[in-house]
Amino acid sequence: MQNGEAMSPQDSRAAGAEAEAVEEQKAQNQSQNQGCVEATAPPLPPPPSPPPPGPPEYPRPRLIFHTQLAHGSPTGRIHGFTNVKELYAKIAEVFNISASEILFCTLNSHKVDMQKLLGGQIGLEDFIFAHVRGETKEVEVTKTEDALGLTITDNGAGYAFIKRIKEDSTIDQLKTVCVGDHIEAINDQSIVGCRHYEVAKMLKEQPRGIPFTLRLVEPKKAFDMIGMRTRAPKSTEGKMVNGRETLRLRSKGAATVQEVQNEFEEQATKKVDDLLESYMGIRDLELATTIVEAGKDKKNPDDFAEALDSVLGDFAFPDVFLFDVWGAIEDVKNGRM
Repeated sequence: MQNGEAMSPQDSRAAGAEAEAVEEQKAQNQSQNQGCVEATAPPLPPPPSPPPPGPPEYPRPRLIFHTQLAHGSPTGRIHGFTNVKELYAKIAEVFNISASEILFCTLNSHKVDMQKLLGGQIGLEDFIFAHVRGETKEVEVTKTEDALGLTITDNGAGYAFIKRIKEDSTIDQLKTVCVGDHIEAINDQSIVGCRHYEVAKMLKEQPRGIPFTLRLVEPKKAFDMIGMRTRAPKSTEGKMVNGRETLRLRSKGAATVQEVQNEFEEQATKKVDDLLESYMGIRDLELATTIVEAGKDKKNPDDFAEALDSVLGDFAFPDVFLFDVWGAIEDVKNGRM
């Protein structure tokens, strides 16, 4: 009905058709809308879960050592070194001297005592005495036999010095040459920076019967300053001490705190040090310790030689030396002293 009038059958059919067309168009539009998916960014991955909490880390206390100049000085405190060169730099800083002035250090004794010589290990309660340059002297030497009777070591920072003089040897006849003297030059050729085995080789190669000159620097001697030497106060500040720990200084890598050598390692190291003197004219407990560490768990000489070459290849040890060292380590290991 429109305006109160009844619709004709034709009008009714037309209206129905129009309504059907509208509904059909709506259905088509809805179908198209369903087929179109709006592009969206891929979802972000979930954040990684935090690692499980580990044990709490506690700061490692500083290892603090007391030191004096061997000829006399107040007591200084040093820390934060990982090798001998850094140790010398710390000592030099405390006493306002150049690190190049330090010839070597001894532990728990101000005397020139080679049994107390600082090598690659320092006990956590050790007192460090630094021996500095004293007078320079030149001596003329003439070899009367192949060996001079010197045992050479070095301080790990470029200075070679005399560790032992064999009794009744060529050098023993020269009373101006002393244990602890730094060998600075041979025939005016500086050897500062050379390792002990290099210096020993140079001396061995000097011909018999032809004089040559050694320039030596002796450690500074104590005079009126000796009264200034005072005992350092005992202190456990910054120390981890159980009485059997040492600070192991290494030429490569960081210093480490470790247990002192057991009886086997101590005896084997002494034997290897003796062989170093016999074959090469040097003594070096740190080198001997490294050799023992390389060989103590090896099963045969070939494995030992390979392990030693990987850590000390620069030395080019002769085969006969390696076999004798292997035999010495095995003798100690098996109780054959």
